[in-house]
Amino acid sequence: MRIESYSQIQSLYQTQRVSNTQKVKGTVATTDKVSISSIGKDMKTAKDALAAAPDVRPEVVDSMKTKLASGTYNVSAESFADKLLQKFQELG
Repeated sequence: MRIESYSQIQSLYQTQRVSNTQKVKGTVATTDKVSISSIGKDMKTAKDALAAAPDVRPEVVDSMKTKLASGTYNVSAESFADKLLQKFQELG
């Protein structure tokens, strides 16, 4: 391979780049527009409200702690089993 032929290729490439750059400069820029539907806005409002809500409700936790500590919290084994089976059936 001759070095002279490489420089010729490089000069052709440079000429092409200048030509492409001039073409781009002559184009008119367009603007993009986004419109969000009312459902999308409602979903964002709901998502923001959910993010602001606490993960733990302290009043419920305190009530459960008090009932457990005093021994007044009683759960029916039948009720527990029914709910457990219901959740299991929903999953699978």
